[in-house]
Amino acid sequence: MASMRDIKRRRTSISSTQQITKAMKLVATVKLQKAKSHAENVAPYFEYMYSTVCSMLAKTKNIEHPYLTVKEGGKKAVIVITSNRGLAGGYNSNVVKLVTGDERFDKDNTELFCIGHKGIEALKHRGYNISDDESDVMEAPVYTDAARITRVLLNRYAEGEINEIYLCYTHFKNTVVHTPTCLKLLPVEIDPEEAEKQAKSNVLMIFEPNPEEAIGMIIPKYVTSLLYGALIEAAASENGARMQAMDSATSNAEEMIDDLTLKYNRARQGSITQELTEIIAGAEAIS
Repeated sequence: MASMRDIKRRRTSISSTQQITKAMKLVATVKLQKAKSHAENVAPYFEYMYSTVCSMLAKTKNIEHPYLTVKEGGKKAVIVITSNRGLAGGYNSNVVKLVTGDERFDKDNTELFCIGHKGIEALKHRGYNISDDESDVMEAPVYTDAARITRVLLNRYAEGEINEIYLCYTHFKNTVVHTPTCLKLLPVEIDPEEAEKQAKSNVLMIFEPNPEEAIGMIIPKYVTSLLYGALIEAAASENGARMQAMDSATSNAEEMIDDLTLKYNRARQGSITQELTEIIAGAEAIS
């Protein structure tokens, strides 16, 4: 059995750790409220953008455009959004597993555009090719950052260096539910349900000046919107995951402190009993 000194030292160490986890939980909670509010405010726009583009493409037929055509050759580009810091439970590892567990993303034929140091560390260790590091974006995501990344990807897509673009991030549903999600950005795929719905609709779709130019202008904004929305949701998910992780750590520390306090009291009681026994035995020997 450990000595009282060892138990006391261990209890003091855990108490110090608990103070840190409490502080981190409070910080994550404050950040979550701001990120959650931002995510909820911008979500309707991105959802409407997604549904509008799907509706437009489902209504149009026989349009030849690079953004809609599956290309041969080239590599797959995957935008991976994680965090720059750890202590967020399974937030980062879940996104990494989403990438490594997808058969479409072969190491030899996939380039990763990573946003977040933790994702870069894990995926580089697993042998993936990190084409670009945009980790600074996660400190304060803005629309211009998403637009800049989109331009780089679309230029490489137009030059034939990459033939597919995917987005892997964590979808923020609510404070406690965060779902790792993988979306295919290009070439744009039409939702079968939306296509069937639009086929039954009598609404006319008119393009000015022509469908090809309209798609060439709309799709980049569509990709930028999805990427920016993913950045905002990822930031909210990160803080939510960290708040939960620190809350669990604080609760575990409390349980450990209670357990160590019980062991300390037992050891102290045993020590006192032993001392009394020795005193009584000594007194009897003298008498």
